[in-house]
Amino acid sequence: MKHFLIYANKIKDKNLQTASRICDFLRLKGQRATLRVDQGDWKERMAADTDDIPEDIPKDADCIIVLGGDGTVLQAARETKRLHIPIIGVNLGSLGYMTEIEPANLEESLERLIAGDYEQESRMMLNGKAQLEGGRIDEGWALNDIVISRSGSLQIIKFSIYVNGQFLNQYNADGMIVTTPTGSTGYNLSAGGPLIEPRAKLIMLTPICPHSLNQRSIILSSEDVIEIEIPLGRGGRQQTVEANFDGCHVIPLKTGERIRIVRSEKITEFIKLNQVSFLEVLHKKMQE
Repeated sequence: MKHFLIYANKIKDKNLQTASRICDFLRLKGQRATLRVDQGDWKERMAADTDDIPEDIPKDADCIIVLGGDGTVLQAARETKRLHIPIIGVNLGSLGYMTEIEPANLEESLERLIAGDYEQESRMMLNGKAQLEGGRIDEGWALNDIVISRSGSLQIIKFSIYVNGQFLNQYNADGMIVTTPTGSTGYNLSAGGPLIEPRAKLIMLTPICPHSLNQRSIILSSEDVIEIEIPLGRGGRQQTVEANFDGCHVIPLKTGERIRIVRSEKITEFIKLNQVSFLEVLHKKMQE
């Protein structure tokens, strides 16, 4: 590797101290380092989810070093999804399931990256395409999850789930999480869903606070096609909900509209320095 993109979260990396430390070390070793600071401009990111690559992301980068927590890793993955640049995270957050490097081991880890002493791991992503009123189409991509949740008043959502064109079930709940294995440690975990080895190839549905005693997570093949339709709510009322992609891009939906979710042709490449298994990481996080 010769060209490193340093993707820094300015809130997590105060005064960009860690970013400067990395850039100085890499340049001292004769490497090229480009710094990109995440400005936290969430409104603009929520407005659209396109294939456009931000102008300040170099297309010839060999590696992206993300400084922050899992949320920053997700944002970097979304913005570079067309480039397939491998990502490695430096944990400046709390849990950090997707971050590989601890600040105490920073220089040692950078030496290994320069020397090519690492492995790469591919993670699947999701594509969600909403069919809206008037024939309009809106879509987005997610490394973690696509969450269907209510917008507006605190009312139970009614929605219908179809898999490969076949009706599966109608849910009454606060929402539905459609997650990848990578996303199983996120909102899915908080909602009581199972944890999944991140290299697995599958799609999981986890209802959020279902108003039933027998509705649990459902695990499907990564090749399955999932459609979520928004019907009339209780008492024949119109429903308004939103589909949220990795906590960034949002697509509003209402009664009569639906979203089709499939495994995306895009993937995210992660760099692995440690030979620590997912179960070992999980054990460590459970003790924190």
